Amino acid sequence: MFASPVDRAERPDGIRRQAGSLALLAERARPVSSSGTHLLPVAASLAGLLPDGGLRRGSTVVVTGARGEGAGSISLALALFGAASAAGSWCALVGVTGLGAVAAHDLGIDLDRSAVVPRPGPAWAEVTAVLLDGVDLILLCPPFPPRPAMARRLSTRVRERRAVLLVAAGRAGWPVPPDVALEVGGVSWDGIGAGEGYLRGRQVRVTATGRRAAARPRSAHLWLPSAAGTVEAGGTGH
Repeated sequence: MFASPVDRAERPDGIRRQAGSLALLAERARPVSSSGTHLLPVAASLAGLLPDGGLRRGSTVVVTGARGEGAGSISLALALFGAASAAGSWCALVGVTGLGAVAAHDLGIDLDRSAVVPRPGPAWAEVTAVLLDGVDLILLCPPFPPRPAMARRLSTRVRERRAVLLVAAGRAGWPVPPDVALEVGGVSWDGIGAGEGYLRGRQVRVTATGRRAAARPRSAHLWLPSAAGTVEAGGTGH
């Protein structure tokens, strides 16, 4: 498995060495042709939320829950991550904890082609910047609120490397306008009857805004997850 768990207690110089090794390995191993396309694919049910129908290289996409909360934001970010991973892109997950193998498989995430740094500690921005040298896509859950200058530097590096940065901002937030902003709201669960039963799926409403081509608001209702553990188009309301 192409993975590198990093303990919070490790020194930053050790984290830098490990991240550098991961980036070098990914740069040597990934298909050269992968950088020739302008878009990374997403699941069909998510394509309508993005102005190009996929994740444009060089862009930063920030996912939040309604009112800045994290509910549903990591699930949506992982769903966006899955199709590119399944299509063969080298990817990385930074600050994402508790991701199970079954859930990753259901969303199409290939952990054999993913660098996993669940606890990057105070050096999380540096780890992310180094990994951008060698992967197509990073999903970042910032463990601390980023400073505006730090966020701008990461976005600039994303553009330079023609990668994609997905940020599940949670309560940490993201202090600069992204290329695309996705907000998860209107959450409801299916499966519980009159106080009993099993949860089978969660329906959400996702609203997309952003800059340039993404300035026109878009929205979609999604099952996230569906009863099968995947992301699927939902109904028009709850």
